[in-house]
Amino acid sequence: MSGLTPDTPVPSGVVVHSKSRVLELQYASGESYRLPFELLRVYSPSAEVQGHGPGQETLQTGKRDVTITMIEGVGNYAIQPTFSDGHNTGIYSWDLLYDLARRQDELWRAYLDKLAAAGVDRDAPMPQAGAAHGHRH
Repeated sequence: MSGLTPDTPVPSGVVVHSKSRVLELQYASGESYRLPFELLRVYSPSAEVQGHGPGQETLQTGKRDVTITMIEGVGNYAIQPTFSDGHNTGIYSWDLLYDLARRQDELWRAYLDKLAAAGVDRDAPMPQAGAAHGHRH
């Protein structure tokens, strides 16, 4: 999901809760969702995380304590957060955020399953580029 579909609600409020590390989305309907920064970071829609096609995703680790240091609006359809680890290339459309919010339990389970399948700890630092393939000069 990259655009804004006509039936996707647009948040009436977006609140960064730095201490609890959650992004709160408030809607005119009275709905409210709290998305952990870590979930937002590991499911960033950026090419750096998602790759350029199916199967090219990069499993994100070491993001438990990540924070959002800044958020910029992107037109009338998205936000672009800057995370404390320097990541700032993900553009989160309102429909993507609404989907993440409504499916966060399922997405957490999928993330934890991917970590387990890879034999990687959630808090492990990200490998250096090329390290996963034993690349050396």
